[in-house]
Amino acid sequence: MSARNLGTELDLSWISKIQVNQPAVLRRAEQIQARRVVKKEWQAAWLLKAVTFIDLTTLSGDDTSSNVQRLCYKAKYPIREDLLKALNVHDKGLTTAAVCVYPARVCDAVKALKAAGSTIPVASVATGFPAGQTHLKTRLEEIRLAVEDGATEIDVVINRTLVLTGQWEGSDFIKTSTGKETVNATFPVAIVMLRAIRDFFWKTGNKIGFKPAGGIRSAKDSLAWLSLIKEELGDEWLTPELFRIGASTLLSDIERQIYHHVTGRYAAYHDLPMS
Repeated sequence: MSARNLGTELDLSWISKIQVNQPAVLRRAEQIQARRVVKKEWQAAWLLKAVTFIDLTTLSGDDTSSNVQRLCYKAKYPIREDLLKALNVHDKGLTTAAVCVYPARVCDAVKALKAAGSTIPVASVATGFPAGQTHLKTRLEEIRLAVEDGATEIDVVINRTLVLTGQWEGSDFIKTSTGKETVNATFPVAIVMLRAIRDFFWKTGNKIGFKPAGGIRSAKDSLAWLSLIKEELGDEWLTPELFRIGASTLLSDIERQIYHHVTGRYAAYHDLPMS
């Protein structure tokens, strides 16, 4: 993500004292997943809010300039205009938070967004995504090239060897996963991470952002994530500067749920052709 945290001296003794009550964490995660997090009449508003946190992503080996262009169009126009008009929010400039692509596709995304007259940020995974097991010089060069091509946010894959050996690194955001793992964003892991963010804020006054990524596909899931952020960190974290959702298919389901809310029926594939 873009530079924001100017740095705080790291107190390793504080980190070494941290303990996790796993049964309590699992109970909390089950509670979040089991309940209806938003009353029905407020769901549309919360789903539209969820759209503004999405890093709309394509990270496929067969990405091309054309599918990146399509992604950027969807980022600027995430919900069909007639649906927004029905909800009286068509003039609010609703977009996703960013588009996220491989470094080699940054130019395509920047060009497409500029052509569309959009200022949506371009984010890029870098530093040997998804494993992070490339030489430091190569990792730094990949960041430099992505920024040179117009990326304003970088999702850095840390060298996990450093973490496993206690050599901690700082960041503006922390992310649950690359989205390319067998297990990605889960609520138990997120709860531990969010409480670390909260404790760090209480100790230092610095706000660190949070990004779950991987496996978040349904509108219901997005509402649960928003509820978790609100309850664990408060409303001040419900902003794209501090919360993102990394997803490629989530937006499609949100649009389908908005369509159902407006029309009373579920969309056929031809009703939402850009989904």
